[in-house]
Parts: sequence; C-alpha cells; structure tokens
Amino acid sequence: SAWASSMLRRDARLRREYLYRKNQEAKEKDLYDKKERIRRALEEGRPVPTELRNEERKLREELEFDDDKHRVPTSHIDDEYAYAGEEDPRVFITTARDPSSRLAQFAKELKLIFPNAHRINRGKMVTSEIVRFARASGATDIVVCHETRGEPDGLIISHLPYGPTAYFSLANTVLRHDVFKHEPERKESASEVLPHLIFDNFTTKVGLRVRDILKYLFPVPKEDAKRVLTFANRDDTISFRHHTFKKEGKEVDIEEVGPRFEMRLFQIRLGTLEMKDADTEWVLRPYMNTARGRKVL
Repeated sequence: SAWASSMLRRDARLRREYLYRKNQEAKEKDLYDKKERIRRALEEGRPVPTELRNEERKLREELEFDDDKHRVPTSHIDDEYAYAGEEDPRVFITTARDPSSRLAQFAKELKLIFPNAHRINRGKMVTSEIVRFARASGATDIVVCHETRGEPDGLIISHLPYGPTAYFSLANTVLRHDVFKHEPERKESASEVLPHLIFDNFTTKVGLRVRDILKYLFPVPKEDAKRVLTFANRDDTISFRHHTFKKEGKEVDIEEVGPRFEMRLFQIRLGTLEMKDADTEWVLRPYMNTARGRKVL
C-alpha cells in the first residue's frame, strides 16, 4: 500500500541519517584527539608530534575559536533524549509470540505502571513490523516482555527513533494479584496518577545510562502525586517496587500495589530493536560475574 511504502522510505531515511551522524562523530572524535594533542604540547612546552606537523597551522587556528561548550565533540547519545520533557513519552508494550496467560497479565500490569502506555497484541508481527507500527503511531519507546515456561524472564526497552535498546533479565516476578493474595480486604484498583521516581545507587557511567533509559519512560509528575516507583540497585540487581502513600496528620501510610520484580542488565545497543547491525555500547561478559568488587551500575 502507499502508506506502507511511505513508512519504508521514512525508515530508510532515518537509518541513513543515523549512519551519517555516526560517521561524522568518528571524524569529529579524530579531529578532537589531534587538537588535544597539540594543545597539551603547547601548554607543556613540548614539540608538536611529528605526524601532526603538516596540520599544525590549521589545527592551531581552530583551537583559538574553540570554547568549553564546543571543544568536546557531540555524540548521538546526546541526541537520543534531546526532546525528553518537552512531550510526554508514549510507550508501546508487547510480548513474545503466543504469550502464556501469566506473561499476558504481566504485560497488562506493565501498562498500568507506565502512564500513556498502549498494549499491542503481538499476533504474527515480526520485530521490524512492530517497530514500523510504533514509529508510525508516534511511540517514543517499545517494551517487549519475554518468558520461559510461563515465567516472565526478559525485558527489552527500545527508544525510538534512534535507540538505545537495553536488554534485561527478570527474576522473582510477583504480579499484583499475588501481592494482594494474603490481604483480601485490600482493593486492587490501580492508581494511574503520574508517579514519582526513586533511583537508588546508580553511580557508574553505565548505571547513569540505565537510569536515563528508565527515567525517560515516564512523564514529569505533579508535586502532590501519592504514587512512587522505586528502582533500587544492589550488586547490579535492580529491584522494582510500586507503592502508593497517604498522609494522615504526621503519619504516612505506605502500601505496596505491585507488581514487583528484579532486573539485571546484560546488554545496551546503539540502535532500535530491529537493527541487527547496531553497535554494542555495553555487554555483560562472563568474567564480570566473578570479578570481586567490580560494580557495573
């Protein structure tokens, strides 16, 4: 159809722009490295490196016009969330094919967690079709849930239109129904107020990257919101908890509403879900699990 062909052309154009910007980044990084070497040589009173003498005059001229803001080359990472906060995110949630009833319920509960989220029945759609549909519908992110033998065990978060895509394993998933199981008198209706976010112990470069990937799935809440989502990092395992609270005088009553689960990051790729040739920004290596004292997040 005309609509499908126009979407294909748009995807191809976005992909060309993405590759062009990555190519420009490599050139800017090379130029930055050369100028830094000349700047250090001048500051320390050393001779300019032999291999840069043919370019020395031009590079010194450029150094004169560099300020602190423009001296360091930009990265496509800077552009990925350039418009975050200007418009509310629009999250599409789907599952692996033929989901079990438990995975389908988990996807429904994720929809309640993310404001302005939409759940898509996967059907027979392949990954590229999901991404194309999400782009055409104005989605900012895609969340895909996976399972093994009926137990949710994987979560993929892909930011549109350029990436990144983060891959997490899941463990110890407890659905809302199970949270309420031992307290039948509590009501199960879910608050859809925009939540406050708590990110605890995300300190490394990768940790801050993961924090941003998660943070930009949510709009900015109102100050008086009584709903809190917590992402707490302990030894590179992220514990997710969902609470509401209410104040009565000086007392604060906190109530868990679920779901709850643990996440572990195992890969970040610089591209969207369907880009098989996207560069890997970070990946969990086997030795990282045994390295004493090493913290990823």
